[in-house]
Amino acid sequence: MAFRKSHLVVSFIRWFDTYARETTAKDHPDAERVDLIRCIPFFLLHVACIGVYWVGWSWTAVGVAAFLYFARMFAITGFYHRYFSHKTFETNRFWQFMFAVAGSAAVQRGPLWWAANHRHHHQHSDEPEDAHSPVQHSFMHSHMFWILTRARFNTNLKAVPDLAKYPELTFLDRFDIVVPMFLAASMLGLGYALEYFAPQLGTNAMQMLIWGFFISTVVLFHGTCTINSLSHLFGSKRFKTKDQSRNNPLLAIITLGEGWHNNHHRYANSTRQGFYWYEYDITYYILVMMSWFGIIRNIKQVPEHIYREAEGGTAVAVAHEAGE
Repeated sequence: MAFRKSHLVVSFIRWFDTYARETTAKDHPDAERVDLIRCIPFFLLHVACIGVYWVGWSWTAVGVAAFLYFARMFAITGFYHRYFSHKTFETNRFWQFMFAVAGSAAVQRGPLWWAANHRHHHQHSDEPEDAHSPVQHSFMHSHMFWILTRARFNTNLKAVPDLAKYPELTFLDRFDIVVPMFLAASMLGLGYALEYFAPQLGTNAMQMLIWGFFISTVVLFHGTCTINSLSHLFGSKRFKTKDQSRNNPLLAIITLGEGWHNNHHRYANSTRQGFYWYEYDITYYILVMMSWFGIIRNIKQVPEHIYREAEGGTAVAVAHEAGE
């Protein structure tokens, strides 16, 4: 009983401080169980979308929701994934922090947690240790439930020593609720302002909160998670990697270029995931434009031997590439 009360208290504290320690070992009987108390905010995020039936819609609210979807999808794909997880380009410390703030606004945990889990995925892709493999687990577990389990809650700082040395990044990772709460408050403020100064737009505070924050965030979350689940089930395999990663053009649209997943698993060091001109990769295009202004530098390209492997039909099964 004492343990249960302690767990409830810690679970509640973790809504605000994710480093509140109560580590569940991966071999613990409850390790793969969903922590219902800790995940209440996640469930409420989905339930809040029902509010659309009361607030209605307007082109303004839908437009803001769409903008925030694409802006935050880019923050996940370009910053959380291609920068923090794989370091496929370089930047300075100021922009690194701004990238972390932008990624935190997506409400997909902190940059260190995200990068640590993704690096683990590449080390054990579609093996028993892979937390979100649809080959090893059910579809729903690979798509979203793995995030909610007790064993996957803590940030594995040992997996991201290059990031953990920055106190500003660990702060965002520890208090990952701060940026999302600021974004939600901003949506309310924007709605109030538009209702007062531009009533012809037909929106208000609650409508902007529901569309701009809740609906946009939930769609963004599931759009991102399709790469964990669907892109290991449906699509084509250009490279004979040891996992089931696939190239999927539809998912590449939804995720601004992440759908070229088999390409990525063959050579994760490349900033570009659409290896050919016809493999649209909007995230890569935006990152290239950012390099023109000096925000990022040293964008890593796909080496010639990878293209020869693909075009020569000599692709062979490859191990999980630490250097590639």
